[in-house]
Amino acid sequence: MKMYRRLGLLAALVMMTSAAFAQMTMVSKGKAKAYIVLAEDNSVNREAADMLARFVNKISGAQLEIAPAQAKGGAIVIGEAAATPAEDGFELVCKNGALHIKTGGGKGAVYGVVTLLERYMGVSYYAYKAYTLTPSANIELPEIEMSDKPAFRFRQTHSYGCQDPDFERWFRLENSQDEFAGNLWVHTFNRILPSSVYGEKHPEYYSFINGKRRPGSHSQWCLSNPEVYELAVQKIDSIFKANPGMKMISVSQNDGNNTQCHCEACAKIEEYEGAPSGNLIRFVNKLAKRFPDKQFSTLAYLYSMHPPKHVKPLPNVNIMLCDIDCKREVPLTDNESGRDFMRALEGWSKISNNIFVWDYGINFDNMVAPFPNFHIIQKNIQLFKEHHATMIFEQINGGRQRGTDFGEMRAYMIAKLMWDPYQNADSLMRTFMKGYYGAAAPYIYKYQMMLTGALLSSSTPLWIYDSPISHKNGMLNDRLMKVYAEIFDQAEAAVAGDSTLLARVQTARLPLRYSELEITRTKNGQDAEATSRKLEIFREQCAKYGITSLNERNNRYDDYCDLYKKRFLPHPDTNKASGAKVIWHSAPDKAYQPIADKALTDGLYGGTTFVESWVGWEGRDADFVLDMGEAKTFSTVTTDFLQQLGAWVLLPKSISYSYSMDNKTFTDMGRIDFAEDKDIQVKFIPGTVAAAQPVTARYVRVKIETIGVCPPWHYGVGYPAWFFIDEVVVE
Repeated sequence: MKMYRRLGLLAALVMMTSAAFAQMTMVSKGKAKAYIVLAEDNSVNREAADMLARFVNKISGAQLEIAPAQAKGGAIVIGEAAATPAEDGFELVCKNGALHIKTGGGKGAVYGVVTLLERYMGVSYYAYKAYTLTPSANIELPEIEMSDKPAFRFRQTHSYGCQDPDFERWFRLENSQDEFAGNLWVHTFNRILPSSVYGEKHPEYYSFINGKRRPGSHSQWCLSNPEVYELAVQKIDSIFKANPGMKMISVSQNDGNNTQCHCEACAKIEEYEGAPSGNLIRFVNKLAKRFPDKQFSTLAYLYSMHPPKHVKPLPNVNIMLCDIDCKREVPLTDNESGRDFMRALEGWSKISNNIFVWDYGINFDNMVAPFPNFHIIQKNIQLFKEHHATMIFEQINGGRQRGTDFGEMRAYMIAKLMWDPYQNADSLMRTFMKGYYGAAAPYIYKYQMMLTGALLSSSTPLWIYDSPISHKNGMLNDRLMKVYAEIFDQAEAAVAGDSTLLARVQTARLPLRYSELEITRTKNGQDAEATSRKLEIFREQCAKYGITSLNERNNRYDDYCDLYKKRFLPHPDTNKASGAKVIWHSAPDKAYQPIADKALTDGLYGGTTFVESWVGWEGRDADFVLDMGEAKTFSTVTTDFLQQLGAWVLLPKSISYSYSMDNKTFTDMGRIDFAEDKDIQVKFIPGTVAAAQPVTARYVRVKIETIGVCPPWHYGVGYPAWFFIDEVVVE
């Protein structure tokens, strides 16, 4: 009781002190004692006024009104010009009974209101429609004199929270649609000059790759062709005219790697400039000269990541530099993939002050899987700031996707750090956890620290096309998974009486549940009944908490669960080629040979990423024989194929089977021709041939015919296509 008395006295003392030094009474006993004045009646100031009035009403029940500009006393003036202009910057001044929320430009007035609410009025925002405040009939403000501005003039991130307008305002996030004319940002070549319109009549407008012109939706432009430039000028001029008032556009390569034009003229420029980006910057510079009052953004991405040796971007050319190939277990300065990006960043920063960094913090192939990169976020954002980046896009989470690994916390921390990269990142994490997970926060923090330590000690890379299976001997090994489960059991117990907090904790646990399912399917001898129960818990909680897709390709959780039962749970082994010896006539690529002899007949099927269980060939046919050890009678042969278009893994042209008793004379069993499939979802496609009558043989020969190169509609247009198989079943 003594403690409560002391706390009560302390609270009373704080209130008395606050009242004694209050510079403005906004609300007293639930009644408004102030009003809002707009320095200028525009949409931004109105937005700021609306936000302030709504939250004052939520706190106190009072309603702040907007008064005429000439009103006297008790005024909250929104939108006066700040002393120092800075886009999205602001000043807060509270003295002598008045509050001034001044703007440096952009949405400065709105962000001034956000800071006022957060720092002086006790409102905390965490995620989509998730905020806390302390109701009070009285709102008083102390003397305030502060200013702030962002580290980057443009800040965007993927988060489903952005569907909540207050979330987007609170975290000071921007939208590319408001910045780029016609919403043309990244991978815009085909949108500006569609190959479906120009490709057939003018293949010379598109990349020359491996001996021929290859027009297609993912082909690049032939940037040395003057007709391409003139046509692009016409299109861009029409886009700006259709979007009056907008000053920026992206003129940038289509998605894909090494698909730039290799014709003689383009190759000569590339050789002189020492990088494919040279031809690109020359082209965009010409556009920038033609439209000197506009900004032209272009990608430095994959093949164009490194800067040219000679040409320099004009001031109105924006370099959108992407670190897509970098591993994420350590900061960009601490592994070779990161250091390669840093060389590019340092090179661009020497020739441009107009850099837009596109940073990645997402596992595209397994979005609902652990991705512990929180320890590197701040350091990387600081690197971007220190190398002249003025704009930043953090591709984290899954856009509107719920359930990604700690997606809410990642969005919270990154938004805060994009505004000010020099805050204490650990403090941000703890603040978020306390506000979002409540009494479960200490357990969640313990888990996150343990997971991160296990990742670092394992020396296993973390990358954006990762699989939980890559970490089954590291941060997700059996011993650690048991401890993680115990920690989450404690976390759930701590908030069992609060359905909202329990839902958040159980959502945070889903990546571990998914990982356990994925790792279990790689082991023989699993307990089918126990795994089925875990699968149903995963299915039920995904449905309950609004998780839809498990990866970038929109594979749904319910499809995954159905397929898991059919594909991965133990079933009676009817494969007469189980454990068969493989005799290679055309072996798989070298990286897959260590597992190839067993992977095709071990009864374990691969998942949605090609990094485990799958055996691949790049641009070549496959030819091998299964020796079943003795003569066996069978009717069908099936080979299981992976389709993962984003990784250049496509279906082959055909597969054919034959059989033999002596491995010398083979009899044809049948052939399948695969239809072209452009569906972006990851798929498992069987290639099955059934004999008219049962046959008896010891040897089964499998021949797979590649399509050769990726088709014009694909990211890898003109380059060798992969196909992958994981199991051959003889029944």
